[in-house]
Amino acid sequence: MSGLLALLDDVAAIAKVAAASIDDIGAAAMRAGSKTAGVVIDDAAVTPKYVHGFEPARELPIIWRIARGSVINKLVFLMPAALLMSAFAPWLVWPLLILGGCYLSFEGAEKIVHVLMPHDEHSGGPDGSHDVQDPTHLEEAKVKGAIKTDFILLAEIMVILLSNLDLPNFWMQAGALAMAAVVITAAVYGAVAVIVKMDDVGLWLSQNANLGMTRALGRGIVRFMPWLLKALTIVGTAAMLWVGGSIIVHSLAEMGWHLPEETIHHWAVAVGKGNAALEWAVTAGVDLVLGFLVGLVLIPIGTKIVAPIYGSLFGGKAEAH
Repeated sequence: MSGLLALLDDVAAIAKVAAASIDDIGAAAMRAGSKTAGVVIDDAAVTPKYVHGFEPARELPIIWRIARGSVINKLVFLMPAALLMSAFAPWLVWPLLILGGCYLSFEGAEKIVHVLMPHDEHSGGPDGSHDVQDPTHLEEAKVKGAIKTDFILLAEIMVILLSNLDLPNFWMQAGALAMAAVVITAAVYGAVAVIVKMDDVGLWLSQNANLGMTRALGRGIVRFMPWLLKALTIVGTAAMLWVGGSIIVHSLAEMGWHLPEETIHHWAVAVGKGNAALEWAVTAGVDLVLGFLVGLVLIPIGTKIVAPIYGSLFGGKAEAH
């Protein structure tokens, strides 16, 4: 009996350790996931455009297909690649983060430039075709273009997640990455599904509700949704520039060049004078401006050099944000 009790005690101890490990994985996944806020917000802000122009009945199936492709990209391709890099080439994390920060800065700056200096969109290709005569082909092209662009954002998300995980072994890192990937996907595409269907809900309420107040609520939802989408675009662009600049500065510091990070910190302390919120705001503002400037420099490189090379290699280009 004493041996059985000892065995049960050992089992209970192992269970406690396992439970603690699961808690550690979950906590690490949530902490790391919070660092991807800028990319995630942008992903949620731009994804609704992929269903623009389709019948309402096709909106949720299209979102589901993109979300499924996103999960496959995360768990089958990007997560193993990130874990292998962490195990065998950890020095690659910071250069890749700088590359990702440059990409975010480029995307954010390009959006602002496009608003300030609009130009005609060139369509007719696999990503931007408006040929309504073949909606099935258009849907396939839109889904493929969305998944292709999502893959780039996902690569950045996975590297950010990996760089913020502080777990003792390979399997805990894998568990935390998988958990964060699934949570982020569910959050992004769940939010997108709600956003794209809210106008339909509002329209239905405005036409079929029994109470005048409910019909008024429906009309209010229909009027509000365009403003919400515009606000999401603005927030997403600002978040991309802020996160892009922040990633570049912090990654350079991790690689040994501390001057930019230390200079920004001194500016924030001088302006904030002990006010933590103001110091954070100054830091975020400087990171945003830095991201925008980096993006401006990269726009001609991305549009004149990288995009043509990408198109020649992969037979098209990723859907632009």
